[in-house]
Amino acid sequence: MILRPVSYRRHRFHPAIIAHAVWLYFRFPLSLRLVEEMLLERGVIVSYETIRRWALKFGADYACRLKRKAPRRNDIWHLDEVVISINGEKRYLWRAVDQEGYVLDEIVQIHRNTKAARRLLTRLLRKQGRPPKRIITDKLGSYGAARRKVMPKVEHRQHKGLNNRAENSYVPIRKRERMMQGFRSWPGLQRFVSTFSALRNHFVPPRSHRSALSTPLHRVRAMAEWRFVTAAA
Repeated sequence: MILRPVSYRRHRFHPAIIAHAVWLYFRFPLSLRLVEEMLLERGVIVSYETIRRWALKFGADYACRLKRKAPRRNDIWHLDEVVISINGEKRYLWRAVDQEGYVLDEIVQIHRNTKAARRLLTRLLRKQGRPPKRIITDKLGSYGAARRKVMPKVEHRQHKGLNNRAENSYVPIRKRERMMQGFRSWPGLQRFVSTFSALRNHFVPPRSHRSALSTPLHRVRAMAEWRFVTAAA
């Protein structure tokens, strides 16, 4: 599917400024007010509420234009869930990452049961287009029951120590949660994590390709593609 270029009609700020503000907000643990202050230091006077509107309007659009990692036959999916509280109400953020720490999908759900695990696996299979070589989870029984229904031939390993990759992937989200003093709504959380993880996938190099030379090269290429998809060059 060919996407039309991003439209900045009726926006008085240059596209490069808008894209930079959205990049700062989603890429780093910064509040809207801190992004406002950083732009001010560059001579750009814009309110944090305007930055919020930019993030809502352009964030998901930018994210869907970034290239996703192609699935491979030998991929390993690490699945996990973490509880999130908003205004005293608790729900679960279910997440899947691969062996490189690349976020494959995440979904906010009310329950922590087989139906919720099955929904995650079904979405993953639809998005990836092929099953993995193996899935790794903690010892929650819902994963095994869901796996038997969705992908019965896929190997499944259940061990808390093996699933550190999925558990550690929540650290950036927790940092943002503290910086933002909590999320405001469940739809807002789903929108935020989808865009946040897409940008993190794009800019953070794979675990197996991190070195003194490859890391900056990866970031240079990532930034060049970012400028291209946001039409901010």
